[in-house]
Amino acid sequence: MSASGGVFDRLKKAVTDNADKAEGVVGKAARAAKKATGGAHDDKIDKGAGAATDYLRKRARENDRDDKES
Repeated sequence: MSASGGVFDRLKKAVTDNADKAEGVVGKAARAAKKATGGAHDDKIDKGAGAATDYLRKRARENDRDDKES
């Protein structure tokens, strides 16, 4: 279990360090999911993508603030 925790921590750090780039990935994943489901779950996909994008924007702002303080 600790190995998977380490992988998750590294992934979380990579996303945090590159939050602005990760937003584009969220959009691409949402479009692919919508295409794969044929539009049947667009509302749920939009909700999830919106939450992920909000989180990433928050992390990007925190990174900007940390960079300015350094």
